[in-house]
Amino acid sequence: MSAPDVQRKLAAVLAADMVGYSRLMEANEAGTLARLKAHRIEMIEPAIAKCKGRLIKTTGDGMLVEFPSVVEAVRCAVDFQGRMARRNADLPADQRIEYRIGINLGDIIVEEDDIFGDGVNIAARLQEQSAPGGICVSQGVHDQIGDRYGIAFEDLGERSLKNIVRPVRVYRVLIDGAAPAAAAPRAAAAPVSDKPSIAVLPFVNMSGDREQEFFVDGMTEDIITELSRFRDLFVISRNSAFVYKGKAVNIQKVAGELGVQYVVEGSVRKAGNRVRVTVQLIDAETDRHIWAERYDRELEDIFAIQDEVTAAIVATVSGRIAAAAQDRVQRKTTNNMAAYEFVLAGKVLHHRSTREDNAEALQMLDRAIALDPKFAHAHAWKACTLGQGFVYGWSDDPNTTFKQIGDELQTALGLDDNDSDVHRIQAAVCLLRHDYDKAMYHQERALNLNPNNDLIVVQQGEMLTWLGRPDEGIDWILKAMRLNPYHPERFWNHLGRAYYVARRYPEAIEAFRRIGKPDHTHFAFMAAAAAQMGDAATAAGYAREVLARQPAFSIGTYVKTLHYKNEADLAHHREGLSKAGFPD
Repeated sequence: MSAPDVQRKLAAVLAADMVGYSRLMEANEAGTLARLKAHRIEMIEPAIAKCKGRLIKTTGDGMLVEFPSVVEAVRCAVDFQGRMARRNADLPADQRIEYRIGINLGDIIVEEDDIFGDGVNIAARLQEQSAPGGICVSQGVHDQIGDRYGIAFEDLGERSLKNIVRPVRVYRVLIDGAAPAAAAPRAAAAPVSDKPSIAVLPFVNMSGDREQEFFVDGMTEDIITELSRFRDLFVISRNSAFVYKGKAVNIQKVAGELGVQYVVEGSVRKAGNRVRVTVQLIDAETDRHIWAERYDRELEDIFAIQDEVTAAIVATVSGRIAAAAQDRVQRKTTNNMAAYEFVLAGKVLHHRSTREDNAEALQMLDRAIALDPKFAHAHAWKACTLGQGFVYGWSDDPNTTFKQIGDELQTALGLDDNDSDVHRIQAAVCLLRHDYDKAMYHQERALNLNPNNDLIVVQQGEMLTWLGRPDEGIDWILKAMRLNPYHPERFWNHLGRAYYVARRYPEAIEAFRRIGKPDHTHFAFMAAAAAQMGDAATAAGYAREVLARQPAFSIGTYVKTLHYKNEADLAHHREGLSKAGFPD
């Protein structure tokens, strides 16, 4: 018999290993595991995906990754080590999680979901040559990259590697332009906050009119003040930012001096009776523009323009920071690092919106609360995660779950009554209880605490729709969409419902069609809207889609999930579903 075919290929292989794993586990097993999980979810997996890598396997303290390109492999390693360094900056040396990384370009054997061969073995041995927080690569990797991609190396010479017959020339990657080992160390930069950190530089007055300086400076100050309402952001104060007024600046240098990850800069130009405001958000680490926008307005009320443009800039900047660097979006209001890491992992798992991830998220949040019972955000997010399970029907005992939600939110409110996110979640829970007065109290409280948070603004529109004021609700939902052009898809669901309640059926159907992966409830709304328009054929088509996805769907069961305050709105919804032919 002939030997089975062996699949071989040339690939870049990255091997990573955690430094001091046994020591950290012995000192704090639960905390170390939580932090490792958070690092994997937040940084490792997104970095690998961004660089088109394939995670082959993980061990308790290491991982093996395959890349189709050496450039992507090195970029992934540099990005990851840089982020780990910033995360470790404020921790004592004995609590830091650090990795050694080795990268090799070589021939590998592929067997199902695993890889073998010298190409893999050399990568593992190169990892052992690396310093904590460092990266070592083989000559093949070095030669492929050369000096074309802004990545610098230090030649460490030929090394004899364990169980490798021939010597291998090893190169150290100089992360962030670090000097070779023999050179004097650089001065330390300002520490970077655990939260996403941002500086708003004074906007430039391009009008040539010194009288406009008050307007330009006022806009800058308003943006700083409004961004400070987002408690997940660390915002540099006005006094620190205005040191750079009137100066030509290097964005990366300013970011290093202020210890921030993002910088906002802009300009204002007045010409005749019009004013133009330009603004851009820059990721200082990569010197890359994340977002830019221009606002042209008639100069009828200069202060109204200032308010409108400020609101748009603030909401979009906060949203783009989350979208561009999800792994940086953190909230740390506890001194207990392990509790913080558990909450961070729980939030990421919650956002995946599956039954399994929801259950795991609750485990993470319970551990955080056990470590720090006074961590308000942990209680709030436990309530939010329990609420997700309640709404999606994942709870084995809905009545007990609903009581837990209320208890957790009351605890969170008692610990931090000025957290807009806590009031936002409380408002949603009160709506589930049909306690409309309390729902609007907490919703208005959230809105007052942070009027430019698109999640709070869209919920205002949702609330008004349930209260029988859909035309006002539509205005708020559209405002949230303008505030965050990169809004979640579910905003279309809120808008479609509001249009239906307002009897604007074609617009309702169009809104629901904008949802990429509609579920049976979205098709039910479209069926009802088409039926109300007298389009029986289209309504029947949507109804068939609902029943194909949810064979047990009935009007009586479905309307129990709705929260209309007015009986007329509920009757109107039932009427549309009945006309579409759904069983009662």
